[in-house]
Amino acid sequence: MTKFTFDAPFSAPDLIVGIGARPGVAADDVIALVADALLEARLRPAAVAELATLDTRAAEPGLLAAAARLGVPLTGHPAGVLDAVAVPRPADGVRAAVGTGSVAEAAALARGGHLVVAKRKAPSATATCAIARKGPPRTAPGDGGAPDAVGDGSCAPRGQNVCTEGRQLGHAEPDADAPSPRGAYGGSAVRRTAEQATADPHTHDLRHHGDDEVRDRPGDLVDLAVNVRGGTPPAWLRERIAESLTGLAAYPDGRRARAAVAARHGLPVERVLLTAGAAEAFVLLARALRVRRPVVVHPQFTEPEAALRDAGHEVRRVLLRREDGFRLDPDAVPEDADLVVVGNPTNPTSVLHPADTLASLARPGRVLVVDEAFMDAVPGELESLAGDTDVPGLVVLRSLTKTWGLAGLRIGYVLGDPPLISELQRAQPLWPVSTPALAAAEACMTPAALHEADAAARRMCAERAHLLAGLAEFEEVEAVHAAEGPFVLVRTARAQAVRARLRTYGFAVRRGDTFPGLDGEWLRLAVRDRMTTNRFLQALDLALTGTARAA
Repeated sequence: MTKFTFDAPFSAPDLIVGIGARPGVAADDVIALVADALLEARLRPAAVAELATLDTRAAEPGLLAAAARLGVPLTGHPAGVLDAVAVPRPADGVRAAVGTGSVAEAAALARGGHLVVAKRKAPSATATCAIARKGPPRTAPGDGGAPDAVGDGSCAPRGQNVCTEGRQLGHAEPDADAPSPRGAYGGSAVRRTAEQATADPHTHDLRHHGDDEVRDRPGDLVDLAVNVRGGTPPAWLRERIAESLTGLAAYPDGRRARAAVAARHGLPVERVLLTAGAAEAFVLLARALRVRRPVVVHPQFTEPEAALRDAGHEVRRVLLRREDGFRLDPDAVPEDADLVVVGNPTNPTSVLHPADTLASLARPGRVLVVDEAFMDAVPGELESLAGDTDVPGLVVLRSLTKTWGLAGLRIGYVLGDPPLISELQRAQPLWPVSTPALAAAEACMTPAALHEADAAARRMCAERAHLLAGLAEFEEVEAVHAAEGPFVLVRTARAQAVRARLRTYGFAVRRGDTFPGLDGEWLRLAVRDRMTTNRFLQALDLALTGTARAA
């Protein structure tokens, strides 16, 4: 473990964690105790301002290490000061031993405020903690005016009002799967050789996506589950979209946007089809193509397989292996496949496959679909096949929703041979792309926009490196370090319990077990700015420690 200090908290830190400890207390015991207390009270680690204890314990290595890992100071108070603080149930035995009736609660309240978590003891019995919040009690929305909760009664320093018995504290959402033993990784498809058997559609929820992780708590979670770039769309793009609203009375005319996409890739317009996001393209391919032996390379975005199944196709899977770094072996793809779908860079592994490797999958009579929805997040778009006209049967899908923050507008496009583009176009409904989406597509094809996207991709690489460096400090976490996209795939024991704790700490991450080839030990993390990453790494530290102690 290491210290991860926030550059800035979610709001001004206002929690004081009081700690009572025996000599020789372990930092892990303290961190686990504090993590559980924060978890059950639905308090964020970023809100902790300091740890406080008895001055004779302020030099304890375990307490100093715990404070360092939380990124907060450790304050020591004399016994006489603590004994003057009113606590709910002072213990004469504790006062006789250390000079105050309750170290944890008195230390939490020594600077004033009110108790939000009453004293609790570590399973090892080497430490106790209590949590106070500066200022008057808060009233929670919808609770009838109830103040901040305390599990077994609350109090305040002398001269302040004493809170009544607290309401029941919330708990993390239950796990769908039983956690596996610490460090033990159960058998899963990811450890098998590439699979060419018919896939069972019921083993993974192919319709689960990152937005499902935040839909129930909009605006309440830091979103690391959805791969849309933060701070988008930029102001100039919003303005272009707003200007298009004056033309809503007319039916959409996609000719200018289609020409702009074609010029951007150096292609004739006959090789371009505009779609309502890349997801629509998968539906069109599944419905329009007359294929009999489709293969989807997993783990990857699940909509291609879902769309194929909805259209009545029997889908086979090729499962890439963790031991191979989730890199594609072309020989694993069945020779008789007449449709092959693969992502590049692949969601969720973030692996960027060499263009030559993908091109080698082309065969006479085969359609090769390469999903490049995240390619514009790769500086220079290395390994892209978007402008290639020499690979037979090649279809490239691109999206503008990730880099430009247009998921709600739905805009993407397909590049391919003119006969195939015409066939897909016949499967589309009339006017499938709205006027605002067409305006956005045209605007995002300009040289200035492409330069901005490339600059954003280069900044993202630096932020991804920072995230990977932080993850490397956790021996419990295995990351796919070959990541080239705006997200990172990680593996840890009890991942679902960790994910639940992270939600309580204010972070949403993408579960990995809905991707064929992965199991419940995987999570996907979107790359964000350094400040957000630092906050996340600290929350992850607490989540991992608390989950391990609870196992």
